[in-house]
Amino acid sequence: MQTRPATKELEGQLEQYRSELTAHCYRMLASPFEAEDAVQETFIRAWRNLERFEGRAALRSWLYKIATNVCFDMLSGRERRARPMDLGPSQEPVESSLNTMPEATWIQPTPDPAAVAESHETTRLAFVAALQHLPPRQRAVLILCEVLRWKASEVAELLETSVASVNSALQRARATLEESNLSLTDTSRSVDEVDAELLSRYVAAFEAYDMEALTSLIQEDAIQSMPPYGMWLRGRDDIFAWWFGPGIGCKDSRVILTVSANGSPAFGQYKPSETGNGYDPWALQVLEIEDGRIVELTFFLDTETLFPLFGLPPRLDA
Repeated sequence: MQTRPATKELEGQLEQYRSELTAHCYRMLASPFEAEDAVQETFIRAWRNLERFEGRAALRSWLYKIATNVCFDMLSGRERRARPMDLGPSQEPVESSLNTMPEATWIQPTPDPAAVAESHETTRLAFVAALQHLPPRQRAVLILCEVLRWKASEVAELLETSVASVNSALQRARATLEESNLSLTDTSRSVDEVDAELLSRYVAAFEAYDMEALTSLIQEDAIQSMPPYGMWLRGRDDIFAWWFGPGIGCKDSRVILTVSANGSPAFGQYKPSETGNGYDPWALQVLEIEDGRIVELTFFLDTETLFPLFGLPPRLDA
């Protein structure tokens, strides 16, 4: 009786779990790059411990156990990743507010893995940010129980603890989410459900810097952030005061729709080059949309790493 898959068989089986393991590690780590590293380390550990794999245990469960422990190792002694809104109050839309926070470790957006059905709803930036407030074990319990729908007994086996301990951790994790006014049902519509015409209107309005058109698209109490800057703005008036004040350099930008990020529409923004020739990368824009209006805009300025991840060109010709 075969107790474990043959080596060649396992090689193919590992890959079929890559997408969902990456989504799991992203929720734990809040970085697509660290999630990829975690999955690679998971596969390495799986190969090294192949002789310990028991046929009675599902390969998927075994890999999740390894991946979760890899994430625990990576999170040990590290500051949690955050968004600007997690670190302080909103600020005035003036240039002096534009401070970098090198000590902060920012949450990074991730392209949505189409193969993982539950990812679009449970990788929202706000939800992933809320997860980072949980201690690693509570975080893992909440993800495994609430997102992946594992039984408490299965999670207890994975974490090598008791069912009572799992249920207690889950209760504490839910309470923390409630304090953040978030729940698994409190999710924006996925990008597939967002009105394509609304996105087309946004691109046209932003490229034209048309305040009237933008006013009709952006909700009055919308918020904006620009990691790695700590500044964030609350309210459409302050957002526009920034766009038409210190941020006027974004006027005449070009905007390209790319693959969705964290269940939300994403765009590559390119500003007119100071050389006068073409357009240089400026930001990955991620929009949160509710009831046909834009309620949150995040401008991720780390284009050097994020544009290749989202398949965006390094610059645009005139």
